[in-house]
Amino acid sequence: MSRSTYYRSLKSFSIEQVVTRPSPPRALSAAEKQEVLAALHEDRFVDKAPSAVYAALLDEGRYLCSIRTMYRILKDNNEVRERRNQARHPEYKKPELLATTPNQVWSWDITKLKGPEKWTYYYLYVIIDIFSRYVVGWLIAPRENAELAEALITETCWRQSIEVDQLSIHSDRGSPMTSKVVAQLMADLGVTKSLSRPRVSNDNPYSEAGFKTLKYHPTFPAQFGCIEDARAFCKGFFDWYNNDHYHSGLALLTPETVHHGQAQERSDARQLVLSSAYKANPERFVNGAPMVLQLPKEVWINSPNEANFQPILIPMPVPH
Repeated sequence: MSRSTYYRSLKSFSIEQVVTRPSPPRALSAAEKQEVLAALHEDRFVDKAPSAVYAALLDEGRYLCSIRTMYRILKDNNEVRERRNQARHPEYKKPELLATTPNQVWSWDITKLKGPEKWTYYYLYVIIDIFSRYVVGWLIAPRENAELAEALITETCWRQSIEVDQLSIHSDRGSPMTSKVVAQLMADLGVTKSLSRPRVSNDNPYSEAGFKTLKYHPTFPAQFGCIEDARAFCKGFFDWYNNDHYHSGLALLTPETVHHGQAQERSDARQLVLSSAYKANPERFVNGAPMVLQLPKEVWINSPNEANFQPILIPMPVPH
């Protein structure tokens, strides 16, 4: 939370007594409020707004209260609401996926790359392993459809030797993702299908972060001259991303190192270097012996612990 929110929480936590606001002398009495409510409940006013009720009563020579007071009385009785039937979106369950090793959960998505002319795009399909951030499969096509997604998923599962009931694949709700072709394919492969909630981009964070890394790379062009240019660029980019990119979410290891089970060996080698540096010049490390960054042991899409997090408020002494 922000600093101001934290201190405001401390202040509200330290208040021992709730001060009730006194009722002003000009306020309506309980009987008068009930009279106003009864007038609003009359059959002739069932479809009228408080302003229309106010005007009708004035024409009859009656004044009960102001329009704002009518609204206030209705609100106190939970009667201020939209009367018409409103379309409501169904409740979608928040996807919660956990990966503790590579090839447990993949995330895939499609993004557009600008072509040589206006309204010309090439479609980049990318499948990424959320634990290792390793791009296990990708393709570029001039269109977006379910058959291409089916071919990419099939080939990627074959390359990674995916077994039945080993893998979950998460995506948003684009038309290729929700198609019957892809759903049937995953059922045949024994892969669990997971979808984001509608209009919730945070449910697919790893694919979105990967696309940001791609499009914010210094060599990413404003547009591509042809689809072959786009494929050549992405081939070089994903080779760098998988093999040479020191990922901040992977303890500064490369996705390839984590995906192929070499993370512990690489971390041990780094620790030897740090220990040697500390032994040679311990006075330069004011916080003690340095330690390598630790690789996360689990990676979540929507961890359930985040929803249950509650800030700890430390009460401050009340001045006397």
